[in-house]
Amino acid sequence: MNKLRTDLLIMLVGMTTFLLLQGCAETHLTMRLTDSGQGEARVWPVSPDKPRYRYLGQLTGEENFKPENEQPRSTAVKVFEWLVGLAGGNAERTVLQRPQNGTVDAEGRVFVTDASRRAVYVFDKPAGALQIWDWARENIRFEAPAGIALGANGDVLVTDAELHAVFRLNRDGKPVGEFGLSVLKRPTGLARDAQTGLIYVADTYAHDIKVFDDSGRLLKLIGQRGDADGEFNFPTYLAIAGKQLYVTDTMNARIQIFDADGNWLSKFGKRGLYVGNLVRPKGLAVDREGNIYMTESLYDQLLVYNSQGQPLLALGGTGKAVGEFYLPAGVWTDNQDRIYVADMFNGRIVVLQFLGGAL
Repeated sequence: MNKLRTDLLIMLVGMTTFLLLQGCAETHLTMRLTDSGQGEARVWPVSPDKPRYRYLGQLTGEENFKPENEQPRSTAVKVFEWLVGLAGGNAERTVLQRPQNGTVDAEGRVFVTDASRRAVYVFDKPAGALQIWDWARENIRFEAPAGIALGANGDVLVTDAELHAVFRLNRDGKPVGEFGLSVLKRPTGLARDAQTGLIYVADTYAHDIKVFDDSGRLLKLIGQRGDADGEFNFPTYLAIAGKQLYVTDTMNARIQIFDADGNWLSKFGKRGLYVGNLVRPKGLAVDREGNIYMTESLYDQLLVYNSQGQPLLALGGTGKAVGEFYLPAGVWTDNQDRIYVADMFNGRIVVLQFLGGAL
């Protein structure tokens, strides 16, 4: 009797394994935004004002990749999971830990630097897969990846604050070069002007912006330590828009704006307790209509300014629900008017849709 049970169990496991593998072989995963446990959509500003932003969802890791036509698990799969002890299991999944900053390419791939995981996460929408890029150079892993930008010929550029350089990866994540090692003290923010090929690096401990060409040759320095116009006190995040360079001058609690040649144009922001004031400014981005986005990490807010630096809207507050943040870091945009916020201590990327129109 025991032998019969054993034979039946072996046969059942074999059949179930076959069915499961057949199903997996035909499964194509698609990248989908998930929500934070609150299904209903949220918009800002709230009624009666006309909404300008809509919550789309979030990126957290493997859970963003689901079968294209996801169906309930079959009985065979459930039986197999029960037999091998998977049912009710808590298998570890790959998730964001402390997302820092990001960018999006023309194919819709979302690249995110993660300070805790010490790697670049690639939410590869076309391939339907999450990738992890660990290597800065051959046999050397990233230690403190911070800024990230799209380079020439499909390459991706990444600053590493501890390795003191900018690293170049090809579209498959393979290290193909680096620059700045002999001149950068603590590189953080990174931006590249696709029109000119100029690469701007915020060298936080040097209190300046270093400008390189696409070959990695240092061309010039912008700024020095101080609080006068054009000077910096621990600059961090950067953005390029409309032939202008935007710099988060963090310890001076302001944003400074320069032309492509590094000439000072304007500034905005100041310390204070009111909405729109800056205390610990971090991420910085500009959309196609000239709206400027800034993450204020002390108040856990995403602040929106017009092109003249006048405050328009504040989203957020401390928490993990929709519309809340916990120590937000980078912010960036894509070509579909979506706003991405690295909600660092919540381990997620919050995605908003800009609905257009003046605020």
